[in-house]
Amino acid sequence: MSSRNLQWLSLVGIIWLQSINGTNSNFPAYSSQLKHLLSMSQLELNNLAFASDAGKLLGWFSGVATIYLPLWLVLIIGSSLGLLGYGLQYLFLTDRISSLSYGHIFVLTVMAGNSICWINTVCYVVAIRNFPSDCRQVAVGLTTSYLGLSAKIYTDIVDAAFSSSPIERAKAYLLLNSILPVIVCVIAAPLARELDVGRPRNMGVGIITMFLITMATGVYAVISSLQSISGKLSPSSHAIGIGVFLLAPLVVPVAEKIIESAVRKIDLNAERKKRKVYHFTIEESEGEERVDQDRLKDRKEVGEVRNESDDVEKMENGLKEMRGEAGEFLEIGVKEEIGVKEMLKRLNFWLYFLVYFFGATLGLVFLNNLGQIAESRGYSGTSSLVSLSSSFGFFGRLMPSFVDYYFSRTKYAMSRPASIVALMAPTAGAFFLLINNSNLALHMSTATIGVCCGAITSISVSTTTELFGTKNFSVNHNVLVANIPIGSFLFGSMAAVLYHKEGNGAGKCMGMECYRITFITWGSFCLLGTFLALILYARTRKFYSQKV
Repeated sequence: MSSRNLQWLSLVGIIWLQSINGTNSNFPAYSSQLKHLLSMSQLELNNLAFASDAGKLLGWFSGVATIYLPLWLVLIIGSSLGLLGYGLQYLFLTDRISSLSYGHIFVLTVMAGNSICWINTVCYVVAIRNFPSDCRQVAVGLTTSYLGLSAKIYTDIVDAAFSSSPIERAKAYLLLNSILPVIVCVIAAPLARELDVGRPRNMGVGIITMFLITMATGVYAVISSLQSISGKLSPSSHAIGIGVFLLAPLVVPVAEKIIESAVRKIDLNAERKKRKVYHFTIEESEGEERVDQDRLKDRKEVGEVRNESDDVEKMENGLKEMRGEAGEFLEIGVKEEIGVKEMLKRLNFWLYFLVYFFGATLGLVFLNNLGQIAESRGYSGTSSLVSLSSSFGFFGRLMPSFVDYYFSRTKYAMSRPASIVALMAPTAGAFFLLINNSNLALHMSTATIGVCCGAITSISVSTTTELFGTKNFSVNHNVLVANIPIGSFLFGSMAAVLYHKEGNGAGKCMGMECYRITFITWGSFCLLGTFLALILYARTRKFYSQKV
């Protein structure tokens, strides 16, 4: 199999891995049931949401592991951590083990949250190393968009295959979270590996095809999520449909294989015809030795010309390759490869860290609390709301890749920090819109936060490589996303304390007052993040202008 075909298969492999890797994103769908099953307070429940994100504090271990261990082993380690973390919780809820305290569940949730980092890091490394610079953001965006789809995939499977009882659904989510990543990691491990792809080649047709497949998947996800809210389509239809769309990316490597075989066959036939013509000419001219010698002389001269032409073509290709390598270096935009210690000394990193903290992390905290927010407003379709946020998050993660691929070399190109500014402002508006009591406001805000936070998450991967280099990316980016557990604890604890206060200490709060102050505070923090993003944009404007 050619390296080009393996290149596309590696992309398919990490698409499958990302599709099932967002195990923490379905937490809101069963958090209320878990709260009742374990008789937890809102603060204790929030601490479990924090524990899931706290695993990212140790995410740098996975970055170091990718340097010293084969990628397939990193995948197995990651999925095994998830199997233990979620699996033991499932056994506890089904009364197969009875010795787990709240502290044990907290530690297991940290372990499960850390498992996501291992699989994520492998996906990023494969996307960055297997694709040239002009396709790198596309590969990252395409694959991370499927991470945003995880919650919908898990929800569709639970709706289709398990009981409608809230308690049984909570157990089903934990069961799937434990075993599905292991199964997919075993299947995808041979595909998700670093390749020696050689000189960059034109990948335009394959990229466009992948875009079309991914866009179709996103459209289907949004439509089916809206139909789930209205109850117009059966759950099994949703699950089958999303399964078909997850297999669809295989079309690209299969088509590449068929085209390669056809081209090879055409070249072989053409070569055979040339040989037949050559032998026929020699036999026909046996009695004309002088003419034959002239022809052979002519052929020799033609061969020399062709050899000279081939030499020129090789020199041109070599120059193109050198220009390509130089262009790739310039496109990355990094004048030096920066390690963790040096990165932590730079003001741009801390601006970037806080922008992510008040943007994508704050949005993630909202999504973690979505179950309790919906319950406090008297909204019963929590799983449909989670599916909606997941579907729009999918489009949010995909959008930067689409924009980057088609506009990066035009006058309409926008730098990463400028894109983050454009995404932070609507997020702040969505938090303030949540003060409205209507279900429409809840749906619109959830969709907006899903889109914007998903896009910021996707952009952050390329921003890290551009500002700090690709060599230390696996460690640098895991240091950046350490802000997620910090934000999850601070913002989540604040929301839990206010929820408990409004509920008069009864443990359950109903009404808009439960989260009103929280939404105003979160919106204000997001506006602060927008201002910091403007500062980061101003500081890096010259840097990005040199890249264009």
